[in-house]
Amino acid sequence: MKAIILAAGKGAHISPFSDTRPQPMIGVAGRTILDNSLELLKNSGINDIFVVVGHKREKLIEALQEHDHDGLNIHYVEQKQNRGIGNAVLQVKNKISPGEYFLLIYGDILTADNIFSKIQQSFHAFKSPVASICLPPSNQEFGNVFLNAQMEITKIVEKPKSNNLGNYVLAGVFILPASFFQLLESNDSSMEKALKKMVAGDGLRASMWEDEWLDVVRPWEVLMANKMIMDSWTESSIAKTATMEANVTLQGIVKIEDEVLIKAGAVIEGPCSIGRGSYIGNNSLIRSYTSLGKNCEAGSGVELKNCVVMDNTQIGRLSFIGDSVLGENVDI
Repeated sequence: MKAIILAAGKGAHISPFSDTRPQPMIGVAGRTILDNSLELLKNSGINDIFVVVGHKREKLIEALQEHDHDGLNIHYVEQKQNRGIGNAVLQVKNKISPGEYFLLIYGDILTADNIFSKIQQSFHAFKSPVASICLPPSNQEFGNVFLNAQMEITKIVEKPKSNNLGNYVLAGVFILPASFFQLLESNDSSMEKALKKMVAGDGLRASMWEDEWLDVVRPWEVLMANKMIMDSWTESSIAKTATMEANVTLQGIVKIEDEVLIKAGAVIEGPCSIGRGSYIGNNSLIRSYTSLGKNCEAGSGVELKNCVVMDNTQIGRLSFIGDSVLGENVDI
């Protein structure tokens, strides 16, 4: 089965971080949202992947080429103008053969466990189109779904009003037939209208996702996503080329990449992640749920708590940063 990842959007609500990158390239827990999706796809046995690109596409393509996604066949399809989700899906129409089913993924959704394996299990059980659904903390901002006892979706309500809320929402993962492209074309490229037509016609089954799920669309949700992934870690990893001077203390699960330098007296409290080529000064305290990107610098006596710090950012000595997201190339 082929997978389609929608990664063309800018994500206005997560600006300014999305001004310089596509939304799925936001980094959490030492890697991007897109990297997380690719790893889960590989683990679920899907290796033929089409990524729909648009906003800042060069940055996405360059970043993926830097990483080792061994065994994955990644292809890029451009959405030249941002004309919505349905139009983005249609860019891949000629890549899917008649009668073939494909896995469709919204690029800004994040799970720690493998939602793609779960929906494939549901698809093989139902042998019909499937949409992942979940129970988020708030369901007013998502497409609400209503079910019957046979796990058939009976109604979809986009952006419901408070008196018309369902318990479940669409989780941004679908297995759909090639005929879905015709539904999009006959409904003004509207994803909402095409899904509703499918519900009213051939039907759409639900795959229940009961683990953590997050749609990363606002800056504070970057911190939530970072915590979700770090809480799923089971072991530390420290690169052989990382250097730690005397009296460095490591506590909990930590991930330290190549060419990191940690100076004497520093304390690293996991879970946390320190990206390639970063520097941690003397007597610094890096507390839980902190993710430092590549080539970052935390000067002497710096304390960081529950932070996501993007690449090439410098934090001066004796600074405290807590519960914050810092963009790339910041100098504090």
